[in-house]
Amino acid sequence: MKFVKSNIKQYINANLNSDLHSLLLKKSPFPEVSMQELVQQIKGRKVAEKKFPFLNKENIIFPPNLNLEQASSQDTAEYKAQFFQGEKFIDLTCGFGIDAFFLSQNFSEITLIEQNSELLEIVKHNWEVLGREANFINQKLEHFLENNTERFNLIYLDPARRDNNNRKVFLLEDLSPNLIEIQEQLSEISDEILIKLSPLIDLQHLVSSLQNISNIWIIAVKNEVKEVLVHIKKSEIEVEISCVNLQSKEGEFNFKLNDEKNCKSEFSEPENYIYIPNNSVLKSGAFNLISEKFQLKKLHPNSHLYTSENLINEFSGRIFEAAEINPKEIKKGEKYNIICKNYPLKPEEIKKKYKIKDGGENYLIFSQSQKNKHILKAKLL
Repeated sequence: MKFVKSNIKQYINANLNSDLHSLLLKKSPFPEVSMQELVQQIKGRKVAEKKFPFLNKENIIFPPNLNLEQASSQDTAEYKAQFFQGEKFIDLTCGFGIDAFFLSQNFSEITLIEQNSELLEIVKHNWEVLGREANFINQKLEHFLENNTERFNLIYLDPARRDNNNRKVFLLEDLSPNLIEIQEQLSEISDEILIKLSPLIDLQHLVSSLQNISNIWIIAVKNEVKEVLVHIKKSEIEVEISCVNLQSKEGEFNFKLNDEKNCKSEFSEPENYIYIPNNSVLKSGAFNLISEKFQLKKLHPNSHLYTSENLINEFSGRIFEAAEINPKEIKKGEKYNIICKNYPLKPEEIKKKYKIKDGGENYLIFSQSQKNKHILKAKLL
């Protein structure tokens, strides 16, 4: 690999904080490497600092931007790796190999399938640098499955979510590969299948379309839902859904698929504390179960804000100490963080109306109960 030559590495290291647009206007000092390629390695190093720090080291090579964007973060890959172990692991859609690197740590034989030969060469090089072995196969997964005679303890795949025109797709049958078409084929060579899906996937569509789902993980990082992870395994147990918010102090929110159907919410005017579930919990749609599990009351059927008179600490989301405020008490020029849920005005309209600015430690929560509209002055606990 040309990027591991000492003079090229020195140039990349020396320009990690340079303006990349200015660099692109310059001529490459190395005849065998273009300036675009050098800038790509610099970009990769900068992405790795935050997204996958285990790769932020000497002699690691980075692929084009799209592969970096599509790759899982180290945080999500490490999280999912804790649940699986066995003898043989296969990743049918290797990509940049972040998930495969961590998921395969508890397996003795590793097979990686990737149809992009250049990307697979980069992964192979990086794994050698990191001291990891695998069987690297440059092939379309459909061709591999046609000819494969092996069985595996775990199959992992992350289907492509764009069509031939590069438009995003969300239905299982529109993904590549089509999961509905190949599920039976996959089940013939493994008892366990793990699938990474878009955070926008409809959970009801998912459960009704795929057979033998045992677990669904909704994984957020810093309250941004990054992926929905589906574990397929023949089981008599009802589907379990786990909502996790990584890089937070919040506990997981776990429940069975049908729990929500058996729950009802109580409703109330705002009390001393306001609770806002994190986005992984909201994605699950378990709005009544939240109320019942944490003994909280909802403000309104459409608000997904919860309240209690006494503090409930073990909550999967943000907790505020709050009190009603008269709009006349909101002073011009004051700083507030605005939270607007099920309220006629949008945040920008609220700031304009009350002449307030973003920021500060205090919050204003604009919402409504079943009886009235409310403005609450709140402090995040």
